[in-house]
Amino acid sequence: MKKIYDKIKHHAIETASRYPEADFYRDFADQVDFSSHFFSTDAVVCELYDYVTENIEDDFGHGLEHVRKVAHDAGTLAIIEGQETEGDASSDSELNHRVRLAQCAGLLHDIKRKHKNHAKEGAVFSKQVLEQFFFAEADVADICLAIENHEAFGDIKAHRTSAGKLLSDCLYDADKFRWGTENFTHTVWAMASFANIPIKKFVTLYPKGISFLEKIKDTFRTPTGRKYGPQFIDIGLCIGEDLYRYIQTEFSEYL
Repeated sequence: MKKIYDKIKHHAIETASRYPEADFYRDFADQVDFSSHFFSTDAVVCELYDYVTENIEDDFGHGLEHVRKVAHDAGTLAIIEGQETEGDASSDSELNHRVRLAQCAGLLHDIKRKHKNHAKEGAVFSKQVLEQFFFAEADVADICLAIENHEAFGDIKAHRTSAGKLLSDCLYDADKFRWGTENFTHTVWAMASFANIPIKKFVTLYPKGISFLEKIKDTFRTPTGRKYGPQFIDIGLCIGEDLYRYIQTEFSEYL
């Protein structure tokens, strides 16, 4: 099955290259650049990134590339939403702190991705990791609860503070941005190949998966996510429709 899914993935990447990047990256280019620069220069984030690089389970579609992108976008959302909440009152140190927590949550949110209750187990494991990085107790609690809350359609535990809720919502939306284009260029094929799902069964389940993605559009939690998130999903769905036709034509002998 791996060769088949690798071929589909290659076609998916080619197909995705014909679609424009989501408007989010154009409309918030300055915030995107700030988050990217912060990610590569902040000492705490860089140290945690090195740790995650060595410890994440990287063969299930939610590996290092995935968490890096989630961290980038979570940091970007933290900037945007923080500005909306605090206006010009936020100091540089407060801004950096907010971005740091969002990026650390992004890096750790799938550290236990292969486990059945990966969000909850990831939160428990992340607490042990973050305590080694000398985070304040309140910050550790906020990051871990954000990780526990990042699953779609699950119960959302209430945060103690508005800052904790903002962090949680930014992590969720940044993770669900990945359910658009990247779901079809990387994640689906990595998971299907890992599970060795027969292509006939995969095609049978495909419409159900598409229906699930449609529902994600209504779950974004930040104002920015609710505005821009559906476009991420819609672009992915267009790619998914193309791939569905491609699979049925290219691999008809297996169906």
